[in-house]
Amino acid sequence: MSDYLPRFGSVEEERLHRKQRLAAAFRIFAELGFDEGVAGHITARDPERPDQFWVNPFRSSFHHLRASDLILVNDVGEVVEGRGRVNKAAFAIHSQIHAARPDVVAAAHAHSIFGKAWSTFRRPLDPLTQDACAFYDDHAVFDDYTGPVFDAEESKRITHALGGRKAVILSNHGLLTVGRSVDEAAWWFCSMERVCQVQLLAEAAGTPVLIDPEHARLTAAEAGSHVAGHVSFRPMYERVVRQQPDLLD
Repeated sequence: MSDYLPRFGSVEEERLHRKQRLAAAFRIFAELGFDEGVAGHITARDPERPDQFWVNPFRSSFHHLRASDLILVNDVGEVVEGRGRVNKAAFAIHSQIHAARPDVVAAAHAHSIFGKAWSTFRRPLDPLTQDACAFYDDHAVFDDYTGPVFDAEESKRITHALGGRKAVILSNHGLLTVGRSVDEAAWWFCSMERVCQVQLLAEAAGTPVLIDPEHARLTAAEAGSHVAGHVSFRPMYERVVRQQPDLLD
């Protein structure tokens, strides 16, 4: 395990940690307005059963989700622990990513406003700011749209587009990010949404000047590292837990 990740005395302790981080991520997404109807899902791989993942139940509000509300889904889409139904799109997308990327502990997808707006351009983000450099040469564009994702073949194509990167822009749909921890995946989503907002504003105002490739790569090595993604989530986590401690239940 990487040095920046916490260590646990048991599988049960690690499972609870992931579920509580997941619940906190949903509360944060709700605060930021990333929830929209029944759309959106964040998953966390189970530490004991790596072919299974924890996810929000279908039709549950991000605003009041608790760790105990999460459901565990196996590799054929069955709910094996918890109460509630699995979102078909959540299973279709996340099952393929978790299967193809053993390094990925968590994946986040939501229909956020600026991510959706930027996705209509069907092109990658530019290195306009230091924050944007976190995604330099480390995100892809899935440049097709055929409707809601419910089947495995469509999900495999999304997973192929993602490759080994931290994020993919789903054209005319939204953003999807992954990480070696729930913290990292959630932070990259929050950050990428802001990066989309900045680029939309900059291009609406004029012709922005890009950071040159050499400095973009240097900045990406720091701002876009796994450590940076993981630790950047902590202030958000600590704030939401202090304000809404019931999420840990």
